[in-house]
Amino acid sequence: MTDVAVVGFAQAPNVRATNGTTNGVEMLVPIFQEVFSQTGLSKSDIGFWCSGSSDYLAGRAFSFIAAIDAIGAIPPINESHVEMDAAWALFEAWVKIQTGEVDTALVYGFGKSSAGDLRRTLALQLDPYSVAPLWPDSVSIAGLQARMGLDAGDYTEQDMAEVAARNRASAKGNPSAQISGAFDPRELLTEPYLADPLRAHDCAPITDGASVVVLASAERAREIRERPAHIGGIQHRIESGSLGARDLRRSVSTEAAGTALGTDGVEIAELHAPFTHQEIVLRRALGLGESVAINPSGGALCGNPMFAAGLSRIGEAATQVFEGRAGKVLAHATSGPALQQNLVCVMEGRA
Repeated sequence: MTDVAVVGFAQAPNVRATNGTTNGVEMLVPIFQEVFSQTGLSKSDIGFWCSGSSDYLAGRAFSFIAAIDAIGAIPPINESHVEMDAAWALFEAWVKIQTGEVDTALVYGFGKSSAGDLRRTLALQLDPYSVAPLWPDSVSIAGLQARMGLDAGDYTEQDMAEVAARNRASAKGNPSAQISGAFDPRELLTEPYLADPLRAHDCAPITDGASVVVLASAERAREIRERPAHIGGIQHRIESGSLGARDLRRSVSTEAAGTALGTDGVEIAELHAPFTHQEIVLRRALGLGESVAINPSGGALCGNPMFAAGLSRIGEAATQVFEGRAGKVLAHATSGPALQQNLVCVMEGRA
């Protein structure tokens, strides 16, 4: 198999709303330029392009075609797309390099959640026969999941508030974060419920944003970056779309992906947890002990651009390797309601 490494990462500021269109071009053009500046590459050096976005979120069919305007028409490109978080586009690009057809790939994801009612839009991903017609919103479904864990004694509301406070404190060092600062968990617990037992701090904010990651074969990576983040493995698993057919207190798909890869030696993990209780569930599913730093970027709780937040977790984790702060890192991405589908990626620096 061809060894593949992450060699570049850039993201647009995570903000509550942008004035641009839903095709992402306005967010993508600056970060394409940023990642090209980082890596010394140009458009003609990229062998494969792959994106992640959603027609439902954009409100039009084949919305990703409009996003290609950010790339430009000349020279022609080799391009693909996934209708989900761009972390899965990265998986496709990783496979493409494995085939030996190309030695570089650029992956990007974007979402303008402010353009519509996000909580209602996400109901469209549910079982179309018995659940979606009821229009249960995404926060209420997460609330049901959180309630199951609380009632079983898996964690407390205090534990959830501490997750929020830690992520917000970590995000103070992330200029792209939407929310950051010092918060007292005890004060957070005085806030009203948004969807019992979830308060506003327990939920990722509605976010417009985009991110981009550049991959290269190991041989090419050494030419591009002094310390690439070599991908040791990627695994993704999916569970039933029926909420009643799985144990919402656990993330069996994350457990399986993590077990297949192995998490020994991981120093830093970026977990795509849009709700505080989900970070606790994911940490346990992956067997990450107290010595592992979780979400030094602030994670999705401090900025959750749909269809880019999972890719950003990979980029943020890889950056820890680029900058020499960790030798082995883990990134996680999720898709679907209540942690239905999960991807785990392990990366490391090599001499």
